[in-house]
Amino acid sequence: MAINTLTDNDCRKALSNNGKLRKLFDGHGLFLAVLPSGGKVWRVAYRNTDGKQQTAVIGPYPLIGLKEARDRRDAIRLKLLDGEDLKPKPKVKPSITFDVAIAEYWAGRTDISEGYKANALRGLAMHLSPKLGGMLLRDITRDSLMDALRPMDAAGLSVYVRRVRMWASQVLDWGVQHGHCDENPASSINAKVAFSRKPREGFAALAISEVHPFLERLALEDEIQSVLACKLLALTWTRTDELRRMTWAEVEGDIWRIPGKRMKKNREHLVPLSTQAQALLKEMKLRSRGSAYVFPNDRTGNRPMSENSILYLIHRIGYKGRMTGHGWRKVGSTWANEHEFNTDHIEMQLAHKDGGVRGVYNSAEYLKQRRAMLQAFADWLFKHSSTCLA
Repeated sequence: MAINTLTDNDCRKALSNNGKLRKLFDGHGLFLAVLPSGGKVWRVAYRNTDGKQQTAVIGPYPLIGLKEARDRRDAIRLKLLDGEDLKPKPKVKPSITFDVAIAEYWAGRTDISEGYKANALRGLAMHLSPKLGGMLLRDITRDSLMDALRPMDAAGLSVYVRRVRMWASQVLDWGVQHGHCDENPASSINAKVAFSRKPREGFAALAISEVHPFLERLALEDEIQSVLACKLLALTWTRTDELRRMTWAEVEGDIWRIPGKRMKKNREHLVPLSTQAQALLKEMKLRSRGSAYVFPNDRTGNRPMSENSILYLIHRIGYKGRMTGHGWRKVGSTWANEHEFNTDHIEMQLAHKDGGVRGVYNSAEYLKQRRAMLQAFADWLFKHSSTCLA
């Protein structure tokens, strides 16, 4: 390879190539770059320790003459021969473990309920921490995350595995923002494709003709908490999660005021309480053990009852696959429609949006009409007893 091919005269007279960059090579990677603007800069082409093509800038001509440019080129060559990288790799920022990231991220989530946070923490601890908890966020890959998620999918937890992936993705997103990792591998997992899917099924619900036989069977049970919760669910047409997180502070006489943060549509919902519902709550107050929850957890009053308590009760009395806690909403809606109650009143009581109720609504809308409807339903539901506690 020819070296030192340029002269001072070549450098002084060099012009750009019709407004385009022009390179005049001197050997061993050194060249004079004549810019479209007419300026001239000394540069050196080389390969770094990884074998990648790189370019180092020596400085402008004529401030740096030909001889000095060659001296600097040779100095660069010596550094390369010694294994020195002219562009050192940026220092890797310190990372934290996945378990530490989980704790820090969810501690900062003050915009969600404590119940939702507890569910997320429990899911991550049970299913991801055993394999990933001690790993640095920076070291977690898509493959390692999938390895931790696959057993859930194989066990038939096709819905729950998607939630856990989502919760992990939120933690990893937080890690990226705080410099603990460079990317979120969970974001590249397409849950629709990666995990199995079960056929969508509606919530099982009794036919109207089956309701009273069901209640007769339920009456054979002791008045345990799940039995009373099942009855209140029937009397209010609320969702199971809304009922199990019900607190005494939300009960205002004959009204249950559910805050928007606990509602599916994030809107406050007022539920009229029939005389039967009020009698049931009076009974629960005697059993409350000082808990803020109307239906506290059996082990600790600081948490609500288990999300599956009502469903397990229904299964135990022989109605598995035929009825669910959520099914009371369908029972109530069917009964009210058959008795020709106003569709808007029914949809309002179910806290639906844009169905019978058109657009955003006031939480107290149709309260008088809904009160009458729920009382009529309660009287029909427990027509053989003066209260729902018999």
